[in-house]
Amino acid sequence: MAKGILGRKIGMTQLFNDNGEVVPVTVIQAEPNVVLQTKTVESDGYEAIQLGFSDKKESRSNKPAKGHAEKASTTPKRYVREFRDVTLTDYEVGQEVKVDTFNAGDTVDVTGTSKGKGFQGAIKRHNQSRGPMSHGSRYHRRPGSMGPTDPNHVLKGKKLPGRMGTNTVTVQNLEVVKVDTDRNLLLIKGNVPGPKKSYVSIQSAVKATK
Repeated sequence: MAKGILGRKIGMTQLFNDNGEVVPVTVIQAEPNVVLQTKTVESDGYEAIQLGFSDKKESRSNKPAKGHAEKASTTPKRYVREFRDVTLTDYEVGQEVKVDTFNAGDTVDVTGTSKGKGFQGAIKRHNQSRGPMSHGSRYHRRPGSMGPTDPNHVLKGKKLPGRMGTNTVTVQNLEVVKVDTDRNLLLIKGNVPGPKKSYVSIQSAVKATK
């Protein structure tokens, strides 16, 4: 069954494995999560647990959030996510989920929000090719034809300049290299989405190869 935890991306570093090879790893700080709610088929139509991570200021929490957190005997959380395909009997409201839920060698999927790039052109945003930059060319970095003459309007889905990044991105099949229970750290091989200090969710890989 699936396992999951929420954390904060600290940054990247490197380790040396037993063969002396350099392994790039992303450090994720996963302080104990709190189970805020368990959802069942009878009450919600599906089975899941709701985890909360990182305390929120009292002044920034409304009454519903405070009441929801009080049921779990905790404080309102800044980052709340659900995990499905879990064994509900292993969890109860108010329970803490720690990094030792994962072991070195586990395969996980990491979901985060990608870095925001701001307003970008079609070349950077959609990886389009530019035109000649000299010899009288009047076409350099523009997005190209807005559409044929017949519809007389820009077709839906046309790749144009606009805001780039800040998307929910999942990187699959990453390996847990090390679990540091003393400092609540997960060291995951490779890179994960988002800038430093951004929130990420880690769960068992759905496409893991046996």
